[in-house]
Amino acid sequence: MALIEVDHLSKSYGSHLVLDDISFSFEGGQIIGLLGPNGSGKTSLIKILVGLIKDYSGHAYIDGHEADPHTKAMVAYLPEKTYLADWMRCVDAIEYFADFFLDFDKAKAYKMLDTFQLPPKQTIKSMSKGMQEKLQLLLVMCRNAKLYVLDEPLGGVDPAARAFILDTIMKNHPEGSTILLSTHLIYDVERIFDSVLMIGRGKVLLKASVKEIRESGRTIEELFKEVFQYAWQVD
Repeated sequence: MALIEVDHLSKSYGSHLVLDDISFSFEGGQIIGLLGPNGSGKTSLIKILVGLIKDYSGHAYIDGHEADPHTKAMVAYLPEKTYLADWMRCVDAIEYFADFFLDFDKAKAYKMLDTFQLPPKQTIKSMSKGMQEKLQLLLVMCRNAKLYVLDEPLGGVDPAARAFILDTIMKNHPEGSTILLSTHLIYDVERIFDSVLMIGRGKVLLKASVKEIRESGRTIEELFKEVFQYAWQVD
């Protein structure tokens, strides 16, 4: 059984069709790149998979379940925007996650605070955007999840920080787990992917293994530009 399976999925916002009858599936145990320009429907697809969007047609399964307590217990989700309360300190966020998720490794989280150079008692309100993103990444990667869903984790950071984030992801996800990583910054991340899904204009434009792409003599970035040359913006 596929870990992720989407079957004839459509989603509209009013008259704007964001996802148009898409279907695909992925086996577990790999790093999957969800690729497309801004506005291509990546975040809507992710929010459906993790259960934040309910009003759609078709089906989206994780481990054979549509969003329910089973999927929520096995999925670690990093949203595109900061979601932690301003008043929280790093220690408060860690304790909150430890109370909320049975698979959260609190000892690892405190150790990673030091690695990330995040002051334990600094409030989120007083942190830079980069510090906030490091904290959110730390919280997600300290869960012992089966599936990590990361929505644009590299979007607002500089190239040096991107390398740090990728290194953190690669070193901290459990063996055999799956990562679904959404991005439009292909060059920085293509080295970590096993498979890619490119979506645009509401459709799946390409689904392929990285091995297949490389055997064709192209990089993922070259193929991305080829696929999207007519549709960099789809809004």
